[in-house]
Amino acid sequence: MAKRLGKQEVALLAYVQMRDLHEIRTGDLVGPLNLSARQEQTLLSRMNKSGLIAQIRRGLYLVPSKLPLGGVWVPDLALAVNALMADKQARYQICGPNAFNRYGFDEQIPARVYIYNDAISANKTIGSINYVLIKVSSDRLGSIETVKSLSGEPLIYSSRVRSLVDAVYDWSRFDSLPQAFRWITNDINVGVVKPAELVQTALKYGNTGTIRRIGAMLEKMQVKNAIIKPLGEQLPPTSAKIPLVPGSPTIGPLMKRWGVVDNAGQLLA
Repeated sequence: MAKRLGKQEVALLAYVQMRDLHEIRTGDLVGPLNLSARQEQTLLSRMNKSGLIAQIRRGLYLVPSKLPLGGVWVPDLALAVNALMADKQARYQICGPNAFNRYGFDEQIPARVYIYNDAISANKTIGSINYVLIKVSSDRLGSIETVKSLSGEPLIYSSRVRSLVDAVYDWSRFDSLPQAFRWITNDINVGVVKPAELVQTALKYGNTGTIRRIGAMLEKMQVKNAIIKPLGEQLPPTSAKIPLVPGSPTIGPLMKRWGVVDNAGQLLA
């Protein structure tokens, strides 16, 4: 059943729709709707709690182009993400489980939206959608794919090959090992991702652990040495050993070139 709107709610929606506004800020309605600052804040708070508008942060709200049936509005993902990132003057890319689902690695639809960006680390809710904002250095942003949402707004994702690297790099956050090794193996075997492309992306966006694990995995796949050689050249000398699959018993043969214990066993079968 549609919600019954008060005069102020109707006036606000009519105002933003007439002017084709997608967002409003505190103070925008005082003159046009003849409200005091207190009245405006009460109205915005009431409409946000009712699901008629969506708060990006205190003082900044997304507004619908038209009121949906039932009177509850969930802003388009691209609209919400772009407004949030524009407000922070941040670069971003949707990553992790959302990218894994987009590229068909994982069929599970994530309950939250994971976003690498260069401005803020926080958990945030806009409308009914939960966002995990992960601040990274600017040089870790890149290797992206831009798509258009249903609303026509651009939405920026990590590319397919970058998502594979992130699945190894950020395995503890995304719970993505050992399955990421199966994704890598399959993508290379069917020719969707080339080993050299994975190597270059790992060198640019990975860390030492990422490089060692991807190098070891490519060696297990018998990728040509000329292709994986740059990974080995990037590694500093070390006697420390790491498991190929973190969290599993460190039992298996040592891949000396990478300092990686191949403990995958049946995990990759």
